[in-house]
Amino acid sequence: MKLYLLSLLVFCIGFLWGTGVYADPLHPFPQHVAYAAATIKPDHRTQAQLDADVQAFYDQWKKSYVISAGISPAGNPLYRISYGSTDPGRTVSEGQGYGMVIVATMAGYDTDAQTIFDGLREFARLYPSSINARLMSWEVPPGNADSAFDGDADMAYGLLLAHAQWGSAGRIGYAAEANTLISAIKESTIGPVSHLPLLGDWVEPDGKRYNQYTPRSSDFILNAFRTYGRATNDAAWDSVVAGTQKTIGRIQARYSPRTGLLPDFIVFQNRQPKPAPRRFLEGVNDGAYNYNAGRVPWRLATDALLNNDPVSMAQAQKISHWIQAAAKNNPANIRAGYRLNGSPLPGSRYFTTFFVAPFGVAAMTDPDQQAWLNKIYDAVFDVHEDYYEDSVTLLSLLVMTGNYWDPVPQ
Repeated sequence: MKLYLLSLLVFCIGFLWGTGVYADPLHPFPQHVAYAAATIKPDHRTQAQLDADVQAFYDQWKKSYVISAGISPAGNPLYRISYGSTDPGRTVSEGQGYGMVIVATMAGYDTDAQTIFDGLREFARLYPSSINARLMSWEVPPGNADSAFDGDADMAYGLLLAHAQWGSAGRIGYAAEANTLISAIKESTIGPVSHLPLLGDWVEPDGKRYNQYTPRSSDFILNAFRTYGRATNDAAWDSVVAGTQKTIGRIQARYSPRTGLLPDFIVFQNRQPKPAPRRFLEGVNDGAYNYNAGRVPWRLATDALLNNDPVSMAQAQKISHWIQAAAKNNPANIRAGYRLNGSPLPGSRYFTTFFVAPFGVAAMTDPDQQAWLNKIYDAVFDVHEDYYEDSVTLLSLLVMTGNYWDPVPQ
């Protein structure tokens, strides 16, 4: 009887391990990644303090925005990322993407990370895009909408993180799902000629107003594009990187030579990129550095830090040098939006971590900005606002503390 019970216990443990329920993470938080040479992290706090800062911020973020969403048809727990205080019942694909990246990265600290990650992924699959069902509907409810580029892009990166953390032998085959999603992103949301991200799968490549030459600057997720290419052995992603960097360079050279800022949306005229006109898609500031483009310094600098890319490094540094001078070396002076020439937008005279934290990631690219980086870090590491601000701040903190890593490194 004892032998039978022991055999049954071994079988049950083996079964649960095979389903991924009890898989130990292979890259547990904290990771202390060595970024590109001649880059920096905050040096006024110990590494243990930096790690504890992230853990504390994550605990609050998880408590506020990771919401139980019932049980899947297969009987598994579902989770969604709440839109926060403005609309707690709402979830957007962007949030699911942020959540999957964050939770997979925090595995090891959060013992429930894999369960939550799987629930986030299964929730996303319950609400497919009405155009390409391999992508997620950008908004739930109503859940019968088309896609938004960045949500699926971050979800794909999250799936690659999950494969690196837990393997793909369990209930969800993370690697296979990542490949399926990356294929759908390429097929339905990358311009076939421009090699730029489309706003979503609803955009026709040759459409009159919205097309493959009307990207959102915050969709320039360069480190993810490189990772997709390595994961799938698909050189087409090299063209996406090249097309994106070329577009950024042209905007900076012609429209923001002093600031390096990018507009929320970009259009092309005579094959040259320029800021989108007012009310192009979302509002009067569509051609300014506003609540989409505010993510650009974090996205650009993350690519520079992880891949030691000189183009991304220079483009991020241009922005970082300008904002330090414009804010007079005080993060409290950073405004909530700017015109590309550096003048503050009307109504922007308030502090928000959404605009400040990404500048901290950009400051990591220049050792001469060590004191500036430390000031930015102090201004954001324990400040909580709402879903959007807190998610971007947490992702920026993961990078600033050396805990953001590439699941398919060079």
